[in-house]
Amino acid sequence: MRSWYDHFEAALANFTGDRTIRETAQRSVEEFHALLDESIDSVRGADSHSLLANLVNAPMNLRLSNDEIKRNLSIIFFGGISTVEALLLNCLWALFEHPDTLERVRRDNTLISKVIEETMRWLSPVQSATRHVTEPFEWRGVHFAADDTVNCMLGGANRDPSIFAHPDRFDIDRPNNRRHLGFATGPHACLGSHLAKSEVRIGLEAILDALRNVRLERSLTEPPTGFEFRQPRKLTVSWDPQGR
Repeated sequence: MRSWYDHFEAALANFTGDRTIRETAQRSVEEFHALLDESIDSVRGADSHSLLANLVNAPMNLRLSNDEIKRNLSIIFFGGISTVEALLLNCLWALFEHPDTLERVRRDNTLISKVIEETMRWLSPVQSATRHVTEPFEWRGVHFAADDTVNCMLGGANRDPSIFAHPDRFDIDRPNNRRHLGFATGPHACLGSHLAKSEVRIGLEAILDALRNVRLERSLTEPPTGFEFRQPRKLTVSWDPQGR
């Protein structure tokens, strides 16, 4: 499953249109959907309360088609792996880059929620969101036609100086940091945003609690990279043994 996921992610970031990346991802989608076909058949009529069973056994006037079920499950599957991983890594990177903030958080872990929101703004794990125009309109002199595709640059919007004062500064006390677009916005905002923030909060609490004097090994770490999905590809830490 992780291999499929990595192929999906590579395709979504394939801005050069590499044919091999695209074809590999298409094969992975076919394989993943074949697994879902088997799973759909296995829960049809079953007395189960799983998400899949509820979707498959919904009343016919409400039921999604099998293709719609597979597409929705693909989105849920994709949203739950490296984007949460990236947010956790980006939060750690931000804290290690700002030791004064790290010390504050060590003394008061209730600040972790602020760290997460500011990291979503300052170092967005997902840098853009694609939207499709449903009807013609004009915005700031730019004309959009129905069916146009618009790529919204979330990372750029989160550094907009007209919204965020000193936008390049990492500041967990920023009064409006929750205005970030790290989870996009509108009817297609991230379905799992609350779950993602809970997972990362729990992860940071556990790391800072369990690892005494945890610190970055900079020579063994790769800084955040990525045009579409941005995170450190390798982040190495060390810590002191307990009791010393």
